[in-house]
Amino acid sequence: MAFAKINGQVLHYEFLTESKDDPVVVLINSLGTDFRIWLPFIDEIAEEWSFLLYDKRGHGLSETGSTPYSIGDHAQDLIGLLDHLKVKKATLVGLSVGGLIAQEIWRQRPGLIEKIVLCDTAHKIGTADGWNQRIAGVTEKGIASLADGVMKLWFTPDFHAKRADDLAGYKTMLTRQSVEGYAATCAAIRDADFTTVAPTITVPVLTIVGDQDGSTPPDLVRSTAALIPDAQFEIIEGCGHIPCVEQPAALAELIVDFINED
Repeated sequence: MAFAKINGQVLHYEFLTESKDDPVVVLINSLGTDFRIWLPFIDEIAEEWSFLLYDKRGHGLSETGSTPYSIGDHAQDLIGLLDHLKVKKATLVGLSVGGLIAQEIWRQRPGLIEKIVLCDTAHKIGTADGWNQRIAGVTEKGIASLADGVMKLWFTPDFHAKRADDLAGYKTMLTRQSVEGYAATCAAIRDADFTTVAPTITVPVLTIVGDQDGSTPPDLVRSTAALIPDAQFEIIEGCGHIPCVEQPAALAELIVDFINED
């Protein structure tokens, strides 16, 4: 395990690298998860790449830090971590809120970015009322009170039927997150809107969504792809909101092809 104090709080990260010359791929995880969700995906990658995984503030083994905070704060954390590790350029793969963070990094520090993969995310996610209800629910009753509903958004009925042990594990991951960090990140998502930022992106972009994603449905992700010049759009069949867990091989194939494109 590796830790670094960035912007006032300690972040937990792992930098999987063999050579300073390997392309760097940064994996930015979703709300209510830690970076272990990316391990099945990494297992499918045969390329000689360096992977940076980290727990954003308020998640996993990273400190929560002072609340409230914004997507801009999350982006500053990752920028600070990249600077700490002396990474000059990277491909960002952002899942859900991770995709918002990637878009904010484009706004703040576009020179850091080689390419962007926006995975099960959008230029704007959800409504203020919806996020406020979720914040009130977890604050009053805890994350466990909404865990079953979240699992239905994250994973398909087939996953629920055939992978009960995995489902229980990911539900436990969710319920063990910091309530304060979870609620603060919900508020950050609520307040984020990249409708005017997305059209300014000039690096190559791949957008991906599971066909049964209950959090950011295909039409929403498609609308985001339409905002970004020349963005690619792909759907993964038999998949919910977390393709790096449910369909890691399909996700890996799409991302490998995209990163290897000239």
